[in-house]
This record gives sequence, structure tokens and C-alpha cells, in this order.
Amino acid sequence: MAEYTHPEMLVDTEWVAAHLDDPTVRIVESDEDILLYDVGHIANAIKVDWQSELQDQVVRDYVNKDAFGKLIGGKGIGNDHTLVFYGDRNNWWACYALWVFKMYGHQDCRIMNGGRQKWIDEGRPFTTDRPNHAAVTYTASGPGLSIRAFREETLEHSNARKPLIDVRSPGEYSGELTHMADYPQEGALRGGHIPGAKNVPWGQAVAPDGTFKSADELKGLYEDGAGLSSGDEVVAYCRIGERSSHTWFVLTYLLGYPNVRNYDGSWTEWGNLVGVPIEKDV
Repeated sequence: MAEYTHPEMLVDTEWVAAHLDDPTVRIVESDEDILLYDVGHIANAIKVDWQSELQDQVVRDYVNKDAFGKLIGGKGIGNDHTLVFYGDRNNWWACYALWVFKMYGHQDCRIMNGGRQKWIDEGRPFTTDRPNHAAVTYTASGPGLSIRAFREETLEHSNARKPLIDVRSPGEYSGELTHMADYPQEGALRGGHIPGAKNVPWGQAVAPDGTFKSADELKGLYEDGAGLSSGDEVVAYCRIGERSSHTWFVLTYLLGYPNVRNYDGSWTEWGNLVGVPIEKDV
């Protein structure tokens, strides 16, 4: 992992196994399948439910910083803890949770390389016991919007022909599909992509074992393949911002791009908006 720009943002499963009882560390599981944690999880791991906890249940937005601080402090996470995120689907939702924590100012956030499946593949144990961390006072900051793009900003970005990375499947990008294959309920009225966007499906950034590809492989994917360069101002998007948070993590921390934003409104917003342009390849 040393070849990455910020190798400190990743830990391996061995590191996690050695720090299960470290009082300065909190392990956080965030899954697409919100029932997996109850089936079994890494000892002392704390569940963060992206659907019911991180997102406001009335407004399509995140909980505000006071609610975030109350939520996280209530789980026994303090401002000074080293947080290690992991989850299913090659850490897709783990990266999403990390992105939200970064918006609210948590300093030391890391990803367990390979995620939940690598832990399983190595035969490491799970437990159904929940940790009993005492609640603490957590003070959130922000939100830091330098890593988040909104629809008007994304439209300006597209009109200026600045780099956009669409991390969805080729079928979604082309317009053949109006929704992700497994989520027909989260489709849009129109299929296609934001004008000027290049298609680099998020899953291409990981190796077969779920770990991130090497820095050289990632540069080949995003720079040789999609034409990016490290000084670019980049906006990534997908369907609701979850897959693109994975790409945001790769570009920001593994390749060291200083100006990457995640458009979390993504295609469920853009594909239903009145008055914005789209492109199709079908």
C-alpha cells in the first residue's frame, strides 16, 4: 500500500485483528445489506446504518451536524478516535460512511482494505455480541462542502466541460437502463449520463479479492483511460452517491487528487430534473 499518496488511509485485516481492543480505535461497519451486522461482525465493531441514521428521514439530505454528533457520541465514538470503516460489496458503503464522517470533520478515518469479504475469506472470526462503549460528547464541525457537489454546481461543472466521472454500469451510463440492475425502485425518468462525463465503473478500482488495485493500475484506469490528471477539479456521481463515494476515496486518497467532489444527488436527481441536459449512447 506504500505506493499510494496517502497509504495511512488504509489498514489491512491483520492490523484490525491486532487492534480489536485498542481503546484509541473504533471499528465501524457500514453495509449495503443492513442486516449483515446482526448475522455477525468483527468484535467490538459499531454499526452505522446509512439509511436510518446518516440520512434525514424527512428531507432528502444528511442529518445536521448536531444530530450527527449526538448519534456518533452515543455510539461511544469520540473526536480523537481512529476510525476504521469496513463493509460488504468491496467497501462501497464503508467509503460512503467515511465520506460523511469527513464532511463532519472527523480527522482520523481509514478503510480496512478488502472489507468484510476479505475478513471472511481469511477465516477470521465474527461475533454477534454488540460492543458496550460508554457514550461520549462528540462535537461535529462543518459540514465541509468542499467534498460535496450539488446539482447547480454540477451543471456549471458540466457546462464548463470540467471532468466528470460517471461510476455506474455501462448500461446505466449509455441510457439503456434507467436504474441500477438490482434497484428498479430507484430509477429515473430518463436514462443516460451528464454531458461530458466519462464512464469508469466503480468496481474496476478493486482487485478480485476486494482490495484496491495498485496505484499504477488506478492511474491507468483514471488517467490513461478517462483522461484525468492530478490537478483536475473532478466531480464523481452514480445513482445516489454511494458508488461514487468509493471513487472519491480512490481519487482523493490513493491517487492524491486535491479537488474531488461527490455529487450525491447523482442520477436519481439529475435524471428526474426539469431543464437539465443529458447525453445517451443508445
